Amino acid sequence: MARVKQTPRHARETQEKKKRRNKPGTVALREIRKMQKTFKLIIPYAPFVRVVREITSQVSSLVTRWTPGALISLQEAAEDCLVRMFEAGWLCALHAKRVTLMKKDIELTRRLTGIGRPW
Repeated sequence: MARVKQTPRHARETQEKKKRRNKPGTVALREIRKMQKTFKLIIPYAPFVRVVREITSQVSSLVTRWTPGALISLQEAAEDCLVRMFEAGWLCALHAKRVTLMKKDIELTRRLTGIGRPW
């Protein structure tokens, strides 16, 4: 009869352990809490500046230069507007007894608040 090589006890325990998984939604809630604690901007700076310059060139040929402070202020205001719109859309989804935010919730929010209407 052949002898079986014994493996150390700690080696057997590490082989049997599986990777720890979180319940669905736990990581998302952790990320939300993390983002709420920070005060940095969510939209990357360079793409936002490109969009601002593109819109500026379409609207007016007189304004061609922006100060960095003005761009940051504009970005903060834009992000604040988006956050408020998503919060209101979330309330519309909850009112419809859903937990998923849909396009129609955002459309209803824009219609009720007047965001995006031509003046």
